[in-house]
Amino acid sequence: MLELNPVECRVLGTMIEKAQTTPAQYPLSLNGLTTGCNQKNNRDPITHLTEEDVLEALDSLRFKGLVREATLSGSRVIKYRHVSRETLSVNTEELVLLAELWLRGPQSPGELRSNAQRMAPLESLESVLLLLKGLSQRPEPTVKELPRRPGERSNRYTQLFCVELHPVDTPYEGSHHEPRSAGDSRSSALVGEAELAARVARLESQLLELKVSVDKLANALGSNSAQGSNGL
Repeated sequence: MLELNPVECRVLGTMIEKAQTTPAQYPLSLNGLTTGCNQKNNRDPITHLTEEDVLEALDSLRFKGLVREATLSGSRVIKYRHVSRETLSVNTEELVLLAELWLRGPQSPGELRSNAQRMAPLESLESVLLLLKGLSQRPEPTVKELPRRPGERSNRYTQLFCVELHPVDTPYEGSHHEPRSAGDSRSSALVGEAELAARVARLESQLLELKVSVDKLANALGSNSAQGSNGL
């Protein structure tokens, strides 16, 4: 089975979502796709991916046969479309369930039906259960059922393309376990460098102030010594 990293999951899930919900604005430019990946609604966790992060994921997804460049007449901007339906051999209903699991993590069948309805009609809870059962019983399963936790009425399902994408022991809502992307690491490094530069600047300023004070004290002592010599 294909393996994906967290950024690839976010990028592919976003492409599937936009293809289904805003077809007039699809295929997507790099800028539009980055904005979609980082939007705050229908996402868990919230990410802060850069265009460089997204472009790196697109290159990898193209190599894996899940994404292609789209050539549009009259457009000078490169756009991208997914071909995951064909590559993964799934139908539209199965595809939107996978996209929902990539975008928001483990969910119960009822949550999946409610949340994925924006992408494609899902007739009933029973139909969602049948779709999940089919995906979990493939020769290479793409989803699996999680054990029910205390106090929960339904089991949840998670995707298997990226096992570290979401923690399976916490609900998908309000999760703060954000996958660290290359952009996050670079941002942390830049913050550390900025803090170090600020500390150095403060120390240099304090050293300059101290030098000025010492010079004033030395001048005052020199002046007093000269006056004393003149008195003698």
